[in-house]
Amino acid sequence: MTAIASRPATAAARKVRARRVAFDFDRPVTHHYVDHDIVMSHLTSVLSAGFPEGEEAFIRSVRFFKDQLTDPVLKEQVAGFIGQEMTHGREHRNLNRRLHELGYPTEEIDQRNGEILRRMEKFIPPIYALAMTAAAEHGTALLAENVLGRDEVQALAYDEEARRLLNWHAFEELEHKAVAFDVYRAVGGPEWIRIAAMVMSLLQAPLLLTQAMAASLSTDPAARNPLRVARGVARLPRSPLFRHTLRRAFAYLRPGFHPDDIKTDALLEKWRVELFGTDDKAVQGKDNA
Repeated sequence: MTAIASRPATAAARKVRARRVAFDFDRPVTHHYVDHDIVMSHLTSVLSAGFPEGEEAFIRSVRFFKDQLTDPVLKEQVAGFIGQEMTHGREHRNLNRRLHELGYPTEEIDQRNGEILRRMEKFIPPIYALAMTAAAEHGTALLAENVLGRDEVQALAYDEEARRLLNWHAFEELEHKAVAFDVYRAVGGPEWIRIAAMVMSLLQAPLLLTQAMAASLSTDPAARNPLRVARGVARLPRSPLFRHTLRRAFAYLRPGFHPDDIKTDALLEKWRVELFGTDDKAVQGKDNA
């Protein structure tokens, strides 16, 4: 049996706090708002559409074990995690309504995602649902690291307010990246289930994402140009948003792995000042700044 290392000091000391935010999505948004690329725009919209119900499922999986926790610091981090995820879901629903007005099927994807997740939760043990959350949080943290750590990704979003939302969301994903993982360990979740949950996620995610992308693109008249879509798809593996994520995702399969094995504290400190100032006040929407 593989020995599990104690909780890293950085994870135990990390503050996880919910922040009040406000974004302005009433302004016009360019239809293909990610680098004027049809495929990247639909992919970003599909990911945004999946966040609200996904965040709610993550909250349910962690909250189920909340009363079993004895570490007061971890309990405080769980409260921050729940507050952050609730706010992420709310703000992405606001963005999704605007994207729906532009023709993206975000609300249909959101509803379908909720149906799938709630049906799945009826058949899987709570400890496996928590393991799936920990795996998903690792994946979103890898994407968040690329969002905040690569200038090329910052340049992709032509809409300023959408970029502000993605940066704020990415920051808080890195801030709470280890919370679900640490809850899983604290309640005695087995390593083999943790690893199996990531293997299942790596197998399922491409299929589910491809299905959602096909549904989204089918609503776009511009997608009737197959050459344009094919070029966009061909660019995806080279996109800075996904660069190096697969290799780092596989690191999760190593026995004894912890999310803090991937160092992101310097990136967090840089963006804490960029987004919130030295006093870490809430990010505000453009009209409220």
